[in-house]
Amino acid sequence: MSLPAEKELRSLLARFADARFRHDLRPTGRSSRELEDASRALCVMTGTRSVDRALAAADDLLEKLRADRCAAARAPRALAA
Repeated sequence: MSLPAEKELRSLLARFADARFRHDLRPTGRSSRELEDASRALCVMTGTRSVDRALAAADDLLEKLRADRCAAARAPRALAA
């Protein structure tokens, strides 16, 4: 599975959190659809079938992306001639 871009993953997590908050605060048909759409998109992006697994997978992906970024920052860079 290819890794999603960190910005896209973070944006989707924020969208999910916002939808979850609004739906929990004041459930409506619209808030339910928004939460369902964000949940489905998160599952698709993480390759999972449940929101709980998607959130855990998103945490793992963000950790991997962070580790990759840190490793790239520590790697010696060749100077261009």
